[in-house]
Amino acid sequence: MAGRAPHGSNQPPRIIVRKIYIEGHGGGHHGGAWKVAYADFVTAMMAFFLLMWLLGATNEKQRKALADYFAPTLVEFKQNSAGSNGLLRGDSINAQENYPNRAGQTGTRSMTVPVGGSGGKDVGTGTKGTLKDQRALTAQDQQNFAKMSQTVQQKIRSNPKLARLAKHVRFVPTRDGMRIDLIDDANYSMFDLGTTALVAEAANLIGMIGQSIATMENPIMIRGHTDSLGYGDPRNMNNWMLSSGRAEATRRRLAAGGVPESMFDRIEGVADREPTIADNPMDPRNRRVSITMLYRKSAFGDQATTGRLAPRQPVIGK
Repeated sequence: MAGRAPHGSNQPPRIIVRKIYIEGHGGGHHGGAWKVAYADFVTAMMAFFLLMWLLGATNEKQRKALADYFAPTLVEFKQNSAGSNGLLRGDSINAQENYPNRAGQTGTRSMTVPVGGSGGKDVGTGTKGTLKDQRALTAQDQQNFAKMSQTVQQKIRSNPKLARLAKHVRFVPTRDGMRIDLIDDANYSMFDLGTTALVAEAANLIGMIGQSIATMENPIMIRGHTDSLGYGDPRNMNNWMLSSGRAEATRRRLAAGGVPESMFDRIEGVADREPTIADNPMDPRNRRVSITMLYRKSAFGDQATTGRLAPRQPVIGK
């Protein structure tokens, strides 16, 4: 406000400015900026403890479902699948198929699904062409192998001419099926030395085995083995040729015993690469022919998985 000028003086009146500071309620240290930061901190801590609780209170499947909720893998799958051309453009996210439902969208349904094709969530749960069928098929094969081995051993023991060959025959369950090993020793050889000609007793034995397995439906693999004794000129004859030739001679004798040609799956010669007596590759017991009755193939084109994973059983007739 302006004061009155002194009497008889032309000096301008003094102007006094009075400033009044009004402080906030409770003092300046109660401003609002820190409250926002504290609220964010409390929210983050709440989310952290909620996450810790979820990790401790859920199982792996539930955690996977929670993860898919926040980062759904199904969306990515639908986006990259055959029928959609973008996020949810092919179909809805919960549809069982990934093909477009509008004419303007791209898709390959006509190429990938045959005309008249049908299916659904229950496909593959029937009795044919499923894992159930594979297990049943393998279990049946194992029963047939056990019966076949008992039959062959009984026939060998009941035939005086073959009885002395009993120790040369072994039945070995493997992951591929039942392997029948015909083994030489120092006193006996299934083939004439260094040739692919079967001796008479061995030919009769293989013929009898052929009659016992001719009615089975299992594929057959034949593998020839030799010892490590070599030849003078390996260009004319060697253990590879000898082992494969003996496997083929065994196949021919089985075929003569009634085994259909369609049952032969593989004929192999491995020379001396898989010795029975690894410490002595020249041991005559390394000379052998293995006839393997393979597990029947499943509807998916591979041998039954339960047969491949079957536990190893003891050698029969060793």
